[in-house]
Amino acid sequence: MDFVDGQVSSGTAASRAAVVVRALERDKRRAAAERDAAIYAEGETGDLDGLAAWAGAQPLDLD
Repeated sequence: MDFVDGQVSSGTAASRAAVVVRALERDKRRAAAERDAAIYAEGETGDLDGLAAWAGAQPLDLD
């Protein structure tokens, strides 16, 4: 509670509720990133791999 109160008293957060909401949003982003990392770690190819390979082979017009 000291941390939360310190955030509010220093003006970093408008209220205790704001501190809690910010923490929950951060945790939600972390959980989503962990899910994404698990998917990438499985090494499965996505359905856009063919498109990426084709696009990578196209000439670039850099003029």
